[in-house]
Amino acid sequence: MARSALLILLSLVGLCTTFTDHVVQDKRLGTDRSDKIESYMPILCSPMPASTPPSSVHALTPADITALYTLGMPLSHRDEASRIVRRLTELVSMFNPGVISQHVDQTSLQHRSLLQEAQDLTSSLSHKVTDWKIVLLFLSADSMCACSPQVAADVKAVGHEVEAALQILQKHLHHTLVHVVVWSGHHQEDKMCKCITDEGISQGLQKATLLKALQDSMSHLLTNLARHSKSEDFTVELQSSPIILERNSDSESTRPDLDQSAVQLWTSLLQPSAAQAEVTDSSIITIPCPTKERPFLRTQINSPNERELEILSKVSAPMDYDMGTEMPCTYRSPSPTIPTSVHELRPGDIKVVAAVGDSLTAANGVGAKQDNLLLVLTQYRGLSWSVGGDKNLTTVTTLPNILKEFNPSLTGFSKGTGNQNSQQAFLNQAVPGAKSSDMVPQVRTLVEKMKTDPQIDFHNDWKVITMFVGGNDLCDFCTDSVLFSPENVVDRIRQALDILHSEVPRAIVNLIELLNIVPLRDLHKDTSLGCPSWFVRLVCPCVLKAKEESSELQRLNDFNRAYQYTMRELIDSGRYDSHDNFTVVLQPFFREVFLPKLEDGRPDRSYFTPDCFHLSQKAHTLMARALWNNMLEPVGNKTFTQDFTAGIDLKCPSEENPFFRTAINSNYTFPGPPPTPAPVTNWGSDFSCANTAPSNSVPTSVHRLRPADIKVVAAVGDSLTAAFGAKAKSLLELKTEYRGVAWSIGGDETLGTVTTLPNILRIFNPHIKGMSKGQGKNQTGFNMAVSGAKISEIPGQIRHLIDTMKNDMTVDFQNDWKLVTLFIGGNDLCQYCNDRAALSPENYSHHLTTSLDILYKEVPRAFVNVLEILEIEGLRRIKRDSLGCNVLQKQVCPCFLLPGEDSPELAEVKRINRELQIKTENLMHESRYDGREDFAVVVQPFFQNSILPLNADGRPDDTYFSEDCFHFSERGHANMATALWNNMLEPVGKKQTYNNFTNSRNNIKCPTEEHPYIFTKVNSFPSFTTTPEPTTQTTAQPFTSGCSGSVPAWLAGVLAVIGLVIGWAVTWLLFFYRDKRSKRKMTAEVEMKTTVF
Repeated sequence: MARSALLILLSLVGLCTTFTDHVVQDKRLGTDRSDKIESYMPILCSPMPASTPPSSVHALTPADITALYTLGMPLSHRDEASRIVRRLTELVSMFNPGVISQHVDQTSLQHRSLLQEAQDLTSSLSHKVTDWKIVLLFLSADSMCACSPQVAADVKAVGHEVEAALQILQKHLHHTLVHVVVWSGHHQEDKMCKCITDEGISQGLQKATLLKALQDSMSHLLTNLARHSKSEDFTVELQSSPIILERNSDSESTRPDLDQSAVQLWTSLLQPSAAQAEVTDSSIITIPCPTKERPFLRTQINSPNERELEILSKVSAPMDYDMGTEMPCTYRSPSPTIPTSVHELRPGDIKVVAAVGDSLTAANGVGAKQDNLLLVLTQYRGLSWSVGGDKNLTTVTTLPNILKEFNPSLTGFSKGTGNQNSQQAFLNQAVPGAKSSDMVPQVRTLVEKMKTDPQIDFHNDWKVITMFVGGNDLCDFCTDSVLFSPENVVDRIRQALDILHSEVPRAIVNLIELLNIVPLRDLHKDTSLGCPSWFVRLVCPCVLKAKEESSELQRLNDFNRAYQYTMRELIDSGRYDSHDNFTVVLQPFFREVFLPKLEDGRPDRSYFTPDCFHLSQKAHTLMARALWNNMLEPVGNKTFTQDFTAGIDLKCPSEENPFFRTAINSNYTFPGPPPTPAPVTNWGSDFSCANTAPSNSVPTSVHRLRPADIKVVAAVGDSLTAAFGAKAKSLLELKTEYRGVAWSIGGDETLGTVTTLPNILRIFNPHIKGMSKGQGKNQTGFNMAVSGAKISEIPGQIRHLIDTMKNDMTVDFQNDWKLVTLFIGGNDLCQYCNDRAALSPENYSHHLTTSLDILYKEVPRAFVNVLEILEIEGLRRIKRDSLGCNVLQKQVCPCFLLPGEDSPELAEVKRINRELQIKTENLMHESRYDGREDFAVVVQPFFQNSILPLNADGRPDDTYFSEDCFHFSERGHANMATALWNNMLEPVGKKQTYNNFTNSRNNIKCPTEEHPYIFTKVNSFPSFTTTPEPTTQTTAQPFTSGCSGSVPAWLAGVLAVIGLVIGWAVTWLLFFYRDKRSKRKMTAEVEMKTTVF
């Protein structure tokens, strides 16, 4: 009766429909639960249905594996290898939780041969006949000298050792799948490898080629073994690519690398899937899983390498591209007499060609077939675009072969293959792997060869010398941004050009502007091309290492452009036009090169060598034509954009313009060195925004808040918001708080002289209130920051702020829109090692939540900026020869600045730095502060990945920091203010997460007509529409949750009657079906009683 009464009561208020909805949901719960479990953590694989252990290794699944064993564990990287194997065991345990891992001789530090390890393993497993197991046989390349002339013999010897070990395993082990893993640890300077220190040896290219040689040797060996093996319970497979560990500065940062290596091993164990793609972003871990169609561990029997064969058949198809060029020029006569001026030099006057540079001039791999990666090490100098002389122009297009059409007696070009010291190299002194620092020795060698060769009249013959370098500097720039800074790189190029200028008469030098290297990344994104990305990561790590849309990739682009610009600046100085028999001309055809594409939109691999990095003969052909055309184009009007797919036709000299074009005969006016900038007197900013109007009426929603609607600014924080020492010029002034220039709350002078967030906002609303001014605490406004404060003190600062605003007669606390900036955490991090419990990330999150809760509950009409703690690591590099820097810096932040490099203490505090950022992000991802229409909290993340400011020499720029080299100077505050403002005008999810500290007066972003509002989580998405605000004034109070408005009385009556009728109907149905069910149950009980003994 109680239940009946409850149902009747529910029906009277019309709620039975809700009740029945819950009944239906409960019935679906059982079927939905498994789906929810599967979707909860999709990164993990689902266990496959249980089956009986297979009799054939070709039908082996991960669930059948009981143990993993290892052989050949590299001594130099035993810890890393062991950790990778542990991770691989974890992946196998998704299918068999009982799987174990073990490697032979875990304690010995002495090297033991593979044969000894194989014999020990077979002895220990002699009793385990029926259990299926995997044996990982590591083949380390670290003990081999990649540049040794005996490297081929070393590879062959290793092959014999592996073959002998595999024969032992095959003879004594059953139910075994062996995987051979070619391994390379971090690059190390091996004292035995003396050739590494030899001039011009490219360690990355040599190491990559050695790994490929080992990989190919193992592939050939295993193919032969498979032909003679008929066993169904034993087979050997080869990892599809080597395991390569990258160098990292601390133990924590190696984890993603080890995780990715373990997943690479796991992926190679499985049958390949058509959907598998190579992941170039090492921070993204994607775990492939067996499928119903491909459930087995990979063997050559169940998974012949069809995909690779398909790729090779496509890329190895003979190219129908013509490598020769028809000579269209009819005017080929030399000058009537040998010219005395380089500005009157015709193509037919050139007697000597020469070149210096790197592997692109040495022509590495130019003549290689697309399926032979090892041939990338071969230098096809006779095919080199700028200095090769193989055959003739009708079959091989190079600059010398073009010039030979004007002067058949040309000399200096290289022929055939070989290194720079071979006789056929002649005046091609380029060296694979060369950087700008190698240009001086290359030029000295070149000059000596020209002086001593009997074919060359050094003083009278006209020479064309081509210099192309910088690519390898860019490939390594991320390892040392000072050594490879644009200024330092071009300075080393200048030194080489200065030698040519002072010592080589009658010469025109082509300086080739560095190519735009970033588009080459696209070749390694499309796995259908089969590009060996592991190979390129060794040769050019900094180009593939950067993640898409990251600060690292932006920095790569910036350096690339800076190299190009600084080269132009050097030549535009006019320093190489001091006499008539020598000049240097910048040839810019590589400045903007579009990656050649196929008809289906994929990159065209035929323009590249087998490594998808160096350029093929097809590309060299077009480069030679482009260089020739650049030489005939006037300075200031040269082609700097090339679309190779469109083809390039040769240009010709004419009777009107028969000369190679120089700055002088092009009537080019050198801009000269840029004028010395006037001394900086302030750190103000220029303002160019046109859309500065407020809303038509005071907005009631924070998601429609324009900059001009803000009436009040406020800030809480520590010494960085108090502007501690911002304008200090001595230690005596360091303790002064220059609050008037504080980035988020200062209001000294105007935006034209002082860049702060309030000064920007004053352009939109001149009557804004709350900014701090001057020094000390006399005019603090609503700047509540306290130097030395920690996160635990922020709730108190916010209480003080609220009281101060309420008591200020100029503030309409209920109706004025307020902008509050919260930036804290530096002192928590800097003192973390002194009180780990109180300053833990958990307590940080608790105090931050408490602070924001107070604002949320008590402050109407507020937009709150929360800044993540800055990445402090870069401050360790800020140095200045002063007492303040040397002593005070470490006292201010001992836990971050005192630990040594690679110490566990530094690794710990770097981890805490990131955890504090993550805690802030996680709090904002919740919907804790989304319940009010007039309140929003937004994380502004520009400090997440701080890029250390560099000066013109590529060294850390200490002008952004105060006398203690820790707190920011006024220049630093101005930069932070701009970065914060720009973050506020960027959508959530697309905000810039780094600050590259580039002071410029015109960096301030503007609101747009399409989106005039400050971005919040709500208005950052396309579904948010910019409907015009109402034109009538509103006095609405802050929005609170709950229903508002009224309903007509007649409608309420109708709804009540409808609810009553529905309730009665549903109640009757429930009673009817329950009564019918009870009768069936009673009948069933009677029938059951008759069969019970």
